[in-house]
Amino acid sequence: MNIEELLTRGVENIYPSPEELKRILATGKKLRIYGGFDPTGKLHLGHSALLSKLRQFQDLGHEIIVLIGDFTAQIGDPTDKLAARKKLTKEEIKENSKNYKKLIGKILDTRRSNLRFLHNQHWTNKLSPSDMLEIASYFTVSQLIERDMFQERIKSGKQIYLHEFLYPVFQAYDAVSMDVDMQIGGNDQTFNMLAGRTFMRKMKNKEKFVIATKLLTDSSGKKMGKTEGNTVNLDEKPGEMFGKIMSWPDGFILPAFELCTNIPMDKIKELKQFLQVKENNPRDIKLQLAEEIVKIYHGDKKAQSAKQAFVSQFSKGELPSDIPVKSFAMSMAVSGTLVAVGLATSKSEAKRLLEQGGVKIDGKVQNQDIELEFSDSPILIQVGKRKFVRVKRK
Repeated sequence: MNIEELLTRGVENIYPSPEELKRILATGKKLRIYGGFDPTGKLHLGHSALLSKLRQFQDLGHEIIVLIGDFTAQIGDPTDKLAARKKLTKEEIKENSKNYKKLIGKILDTRRSNLRFLHNQHWTNKLSPSDMLEIASYFTVSQLIERDMFQERIKSGKQIYLHEFLYPVFQAYDAVSMDVDMQIGGNDQTFNMLAGRTFMRKMKNKEKFVIATKLLTDSSGKKMGKTEGNTVNLDEKPGEMFGKIMSWPDGFILPAFELCTNIPMDKIKELKQFLQVKENNPRDIKLQLAEEIVKIYHGDKKAQSAKQAFVSQFSKGELPSDIPVKSFAMSMAVSGTLVAVGLATSKSEAKRLLEQGGVKIDGKVQNQDIELEFSDSPILIQVGKRKFVRVKRK
C-alpha cells in the first residue's frame, strides 16, 4: 500500500496534519502506534477500520500496541452518551475481553514481534492520590466540559458525573505511559485522542500523531454499533454474519467495502459506478461484500458455503437444514410461544411483530395472537427472513 492510500483510506482526519506525518514517514523512522479497545462488549465490524489501519502500519514495520482498556472500561467512555454508562465489574470486563486477542488476530499478525498486547490496569491501578493530583493539574474543567455530549446534558438538565470527566484524562495517561508516537481510533474518539496529544506535549515535549478513522455509517449518517442495534460481531458464525450483512441498508455497501475489506480502492470506485446505474441490483454487490467480510474472519470455504446457503434459502425459497425444535406440554398463544422460543424478547414485542406481518405460521402470515395447539407434528414458526423454529407437543 502506498503512503497516499495509507493516509486516506478509511481516514477522517490526521493531526497535526497529513503533511507532517508524511514528512516523518519519509524519513524511515519506525513509530510506536497504538489503538485502544475498551471491553464494554463484543468486538464488531465497526472496529474494522481501526484494526485494518493498524495492520497497514504493522506491514510497514512500525511497532503496534493493542491496548485492552480493562481499567477505562470500568469508567465507560461517555462519547455520544446522553446518560452515564452502567459501571461494569471486573468480572464482566474479563468476560467481554476473553476472545479479543483471537479475534484481533484475524486482522493483525500476532506472530510478528512488532505487535504487543497491553492492559492499562497495569499502570493506572498503581497511581497514588498524589499522582492523580499531578495528572489532573494538566487539565481544566472548561477543556473537559466543552464536549458535545456534556453540553447536551447541561441543556437537557441531565447529570454529568465526575468519573466521566476522568475518562479522557486516563486515556491521555495511557499514551504517556506507553510513550507512543501515534494513536489511531474512530473519529468519535477525536476529543479523547487530542487530550492525549496535548498531555504528551506538556509531559514529554513530544508530538503524538492522531489518525481519526471513519465510522461505518450509511448515507444518512446512521452508524453501525451496539446502540443502533445493527451490530455484526466478529465472533458471529459464518451464516449469521453473512445474513446480517445482507440485511444492512444499501447505504452501508460502499463504506463497508472501504472499511471492512481489502478490496482495492480502484475496484470500489467501479462498484460505486455500478450502483449509480438504476437498473443494476445492489443485492449483487452486497453478496460480494458479505462474502469478502466472512472470508476475512472464517476463510474462503466457509464464506462460499455461507453465500451458497443464503442464496439457496432466500432466492429459491428453501428452508435452512438446522432449524431448532422446541417442545412444550401445553398450548400457548402465538405471542407467548415467540417469547418462549426466543424469537421475541417480550409479549409486547411479539404482538408488534404480529401486527406488522413479521410472523409466519407454517408459511402463512399470522396477524392474530391465536392459541397454538401443539401436536406430534411440528409447527414451523418464522420471524422475519432468517429466524425459524419448529414447535411440537412434549
